[in-house]
Amino acid sequence: MSALKISALEDDTPVKVTLDLPAGVHRDLVDYGKAISAANGGKAVEPGKLIPEMLRRFMASDRGFVRGRKRGGPA
Repeated sequence: MSALKISALEDDTPVKVTLDLPAGVHRDLVDYGKAISAANGGKAVEPGKLIPEMLRRFMASDRGFVRGRKRGGPA
């Protein structure tokens, strides 16, 4: 068999993380979920569903972090 383009799959099993948020940040997340609802005509999105996507987008937009990852190490 020839070499495969995909050699291994990353473990994408969800990891449960518990953290304490400042009350103001939680209120903002609730409001953000309501804003998504208003824009899309659906029900409000829970903060727990917003946080992973916000973190993913933040890290993807951090140029220093992305450059560091491309070099194979921490940012």
